[in-house]
Formats: sequence, C-alpha cells, structure tokens
Amino acid sequence: MFALLWVGVLISGMGTWMQTVGAQWLLLDSPNAAAVVALVQVANTLPVMVMAMPAGVLADSFDKRWLLFAVQVYFLLAGVSLLVLTLAGRMPASLLLVFTFLLGAGAAVQLPALQASTPELVPRHQLRSAARLEMVGVNVARAAGPALAGLVIAGWGVASVFALNALSVIPLGVGLLFWHRTPTAVPGGRERFWPALRAGGRYAWHDTDVRRVLLRLGVFLLPASALWALLPLIATRRLGAGPGGYGVMFAALGIGAIAGALVLGRVRRVLSTNATLTAAGLLMAASLLALVAVQGYPAALVILVGAGLAWTTTISTLVGELQLFLPGWVMARVLAIWTMVFTGCQALGALLWGVVANQIDLFATFVVTAGLSAAVAGMGMFWRVPDASADALDPIAYWGEARVALPPEPSAGPVQIAVTYTVAAEHERDWLAAMGAMRRSRLRSGATRWELYRDAEHLDRFVEQFWVPTWEEHLRQHEGRLTAHDQAIERTALGFSDPPATATHLLPP
Repeated sequence: MFALLWVGVLISGMGTWMQTVGAQWLLLDSPNAAAVVALVQVANTLPVMVMAMPAGVLADSFDKRWLLFAVQVYFLLAGVSLLVLTLAGRMPASLLLVFTFLLGAGAAVQLPALQASTPELVPRHQLRSAARLEMVGVNVARAAGPALAGLVIAGWGVASVFALNALSVIPLGVGLLFWHRTPTAVPGGRERFWPALRAGGRYAWHDTDVRRVLLRLGVFLLPASALWALLPLIATRRLGAGPGGYGVMFAALGIGAIAGALVLGRVRRVLSTNATLTAAGLLMAASLLALVAVQGYPAALVILVGAGLAWTTTISTLVGELQLFLPGWVMARVLAIWTMVFTGCQALGALLWGVVANQIDLFATFVVTAGLSAAVAGMGMFWRVPDASADALDPIAYWGEARVALPPEPSAGPVQIAVTYTVAAEHERDWLAAMGAMRRSRLRSGATRWELYRDAEHLDRFVEQFWVPTWEEHLRQHEGRLTAHDQAIERTALGFSDPPATATHLLPP
C-alpha cells in the first residue's frame, strides 16, 4: 500500500511541477513579467506556510484516507477549470495566480495528512527507510516535472501541461480507494478546532526532542537554501551553461538525492542520528565551497551530486526521527509545523542570500554559507538529536476515571489539578530532577501552566499544580494523550512519595 501511494504521490508531484512551469511560461509576455513570474512561486508556497497547521488539525481529526481522496477530487476540479479557461482564452495573469494559490491550498491540506499516514502504512522499524523513499520521490518529481513540462510546452502548448496536471492526481486517488484503512477511534470524540490547534502548538513547544529536530532543520536550511536560490547564477555566470546545462545540473542534484536514499540505510547501521547529521552537514559545507572554488562544468556536476546526497540525508533523517518521536494523536499537527519551518526557512534563506549576493559577490556568498553549514554541523556536538526508541507511542489510559462528585460541563474551565507528594529529605534532589520531566509531560499533553510548591508547615510535603483550559481537554489527558513514556516519567516521580501522592481537581465555582 505504501508503494502504491508512493507512486501516486510521485506522479502527482510531477504534475504540480509541470503546472508551475506552465504558469510561469504563460506569464512571460505579461506586463512586469519578472515580478509576475516570481509571484507564481509565492502563490505556491504561501498557502502551505499559512494553512499547514490548520490542515494538521484536520488530518488528526478526520479519516486521513477520505480527507486525502477529497483533496484529489478538489485538485481534479481545479485543474479542469484551469484548463477550460485557458483553452477559452480567459486566463489573465491575476486569475492564473488565483488558481495557483488554490492549488497551493490543496497541497497545504495534503502534506500533513500524507506524512502522518506513513506510520500507518509501514512497520515502525521501517519509518526511516520510508522517509528516505519519500525524499527520493520529491527530488525525482522536482527534476522530471520541469523537464517534461518544457518538452510538452514546446510540442503542444501550455494548455497541455495544465491537462496533464489535472490528470496526474488520478493515480493517487485510485490508490487511496484501495487503502482499506481501519478507522481509529478518537477517545472523547473529535476535538474542536481551536483547542486542537493550540494543543498541537503546545506539544511541539514543550517536547524537547521535537524542538531539537525543528531547530536542526531550520539552521541547516538557512545556509543550504543558497544552493537552490543561487544555482541559476552559478550555471550562467561561473559555468556559462545555457538552459539545457542548467537542467542537467538540476538532474545531478536529483541523482545525489537518490544516491543518498540508497547509501543512508547502510550508513545508519554504523552511525548514530547525530553522527549522520554531522557528516551530511560537513558534506553540504564542502559542496557549497567547492561549487565556487573548483572550475569546470563536469566538476560542478560531481559536486552537485554530493550536495544532493547531503540534502536528502539531512532532511530524511530528521523527518524520520520526528515521526518516531510523535504519538498518533498529534502527529499531523507537528508534521504541519515541520512543513511550515521547511518552507519558511527556504523562502527566508533564498531572500537573504539573494540580497547578500547582490551586495557582495557570488563567491563570497558561497564561502559564507559554507562556513555557516560547517558551524551547524559542529553544533551537533552540543545540541544533539537523540536516536528515537523503537517503542510505539500508542495512547495508554492509565489515569483511570477522574474522581469528581458531579461531572462538570465539558466547556467548564480552567481546571486546576493539585497533586500532593510527601518526599523524604534524602530523596528530595532526585525527586526534583524527576519533576522536571513531569513538567514537560504535563505541558505537552494539554496543560497551559505548571507550578511546584513546598508546604511551609511540613517541609517534606510538596504540591504540584497544573492548569488545563477545559474539563473536556483534561478528560483527553485521561483517555488518549498519555503514552508509555509519560507513564514511566510519572512512575519515577510518584515512587518517591511516601505515603502515595494524592490528586485533587479544582473547578470554577
């Protein structure tokens, strides 16, 4: 099933790139063509940055199979409408940009749902391999789509490209119909939109491993994005390559990406996650420097293969680890944040290095980015991304039912939970260390505030207090947000209390 959907995503991705090239070509003769053509990329990426997080909420709340199928129907209708209006000669630049934005909005909804579906399609121990294959698909689509678009436009015109883009979603739609997905029951029913949105953001902010993955992604992309942003200038100004030569350079990056997927499986048998990221970062730094230091077109192609390998190794390693760190209830929302960081840092980096290259020169810009990439690789010595465990993060309802005299309304809140511990003085230091992990567990599972107090009259007595926005959200902690990892943290902290800790729920009067 993973293979079937992978092929569908590959074909759909090629169609997306073909549509982008077709839109840019159609706008070449419009007034202010340079600015308008650039707006095509903006219209493609802006919806992803703005809508990714709400799309993650949808993917966590609805059946992913039917959500993805609905997106393919949406793509087909939008693509056919774009084709018909183009053939009728009623496609001004402004309307074309609107359609590009609408197609980008569909991609924003699709991406988190697709990424969150992977853990349902492959065994947990193969998630890293699946992430590498997904990166191969992305790079093959990025390389083959524009090349095919150029051939089709030359032979049959822009409308043919739009037609192929509309048809490209059919294989994925058919594949989704063959996916006999077992719907997963959400404890407590479907979450309301705004609380679910806030819960996803809180989880990403308070989970140390997730923050480290996102930080490593951002600091890698900012200097490495110069490669994609300034490669046309390298091709024309330093190597004297024409459009065909530039296309071959793009293909070299794709070959490196595929090589990275093939090599990385063997590398991961001997290197840890952090060591793999360090090696890939150093390779990217060396590639950026060599691209402007070494003369000759053939040498540049070899260097770009290395850069593509470094790019794919880093991105696929980070997204694979992130999927392993995440429990199912919040996976699509955090992967949506990943998408926002990914697109945002690439856009910011492209703008930054374009301005820098304009102010100084191309050689100095690549020297700076190479130095920054090397520094990011060295950063792994101090800001490590740990290897994810092989344990699944399935929800465990180990808290049992909340003890209340009269169940409050679901919207009642805020709810304050007070837990009283009695800890002997000789165990206090170790217990306080355990409570640091407890704080992170409470906050990422739904609490908005956490505090710890000592009883002034009884020095061995402590009170932990945390606040949850509503009673409904607190019940989700009881029923579906806690995992075996949270249970281990809680057991450690509770084990220090003698007599056992007691909990009290405090509600608004």
